[in-house]
Amino acid sequence: MGICASDTSSVHVESYGNEDAVVHYTEISIETNRSSTRIGSTNYSHPGSKGFNQDSSILFQGYGIEDGVLCGVFDGHGENGNIVSKMVRNRLPSLLLDQRNALAKISASPSKNFLKWKDACFSSFKIMNYEIKLLENLDCSCSGTTAVVVTKQGNDLVIANLGDSRAVLGTRTENGIMAIQLTTDLKPGVASEAERIRKCKGRVLALEKEPHILRVWLPLRDSPGLAMSRAFGDFVLKKHGIIAIPDVSYRHLSPNDHFLVLASDGVWDVLSNDQEGSAAKAIVDAAISSWEHKFPNSNRDDCTAICLFFQH
Repeated sequence: MGICASDTSSVHVESYGNEDAVVHYTEISIETNRSSTRIGSTNYSHPGSKGFNQDSSILFQGYGIEDGVLCGVFDGHGENGNIVSKMVRNRLPSLLLDQRNALAKISASPSKNFLKWKDACFSSFKIMNYEIKLLENLDCSCSGTTAVVVTKQGNDLVIANLGDSRAVLGTRTENGIMAIQLTTDLKPGVASEAERIRKCKGRVLALEKEPHILRVWLPLRDSPGLAMSRAFGDFVLKKHGIIAIPDVSYRHLSPNDHFLVLASDGVWDVLSNDQEGSAAKAIVDAAISSWEHKFPNSNRDDCTAICLFFQH
């Protein structure tokens, strides 16, 4: 059965603390013989010290197939980062599904399906970045957003990551819940990322006051100092190694896989994977507390998290 989408849908924008989180429900009627899991979910977002939230997130239930889900966290940066993150949140899910629908019908082979979703991720991210570049009234030369997007189709997860937000899976073992990181934080400190940037004449250096944070700079100017190696936008650095090509991976859910957490780097900068908690608000609240404890004199980053709970 090919991927379908119904015309009957609704969008719910969360109340205070979640102004930048969207929950989308779509009614879809298709036939499928695949076993699957049911979904419970929470999402939560809180602005950092700068006073406005550049993070956006989406939870789209009924995505692609009846029990399908798409969730994504988008961490904006730069002067117009809040606009870019919302634009990507609102546009990328339909763009990804359009690109997937343009490919051949779903195969019985999970590996073949993954390759189609992978191709759809590459093409949709490329188109999304191009659409941002075409905006005449929005300067994105030094503004952009990261993206971590997970689609669930039956018991198959496809994870697309651009930047330093993160997806973590909670799976049950004999010793309790174990955290499995599904994405790599794509930052200038990753050797392969730094090599690409330097080959494109970009510079990878840390500020004296932040020796632990490597940033990307133009060849002959001390700007903009981007703390990630992949992103939508940031066109001043596109010729210097900052790319909008996602890292795409696949995982088949097992009965021991219980929940999935997506969160922006404002959460992971102060919490480890094992400190996820049991709900999105608990994660964000814990991150805010950790920021105040670990970095009392620093500006706190925006913190956003989505949790999906699998009920087999």
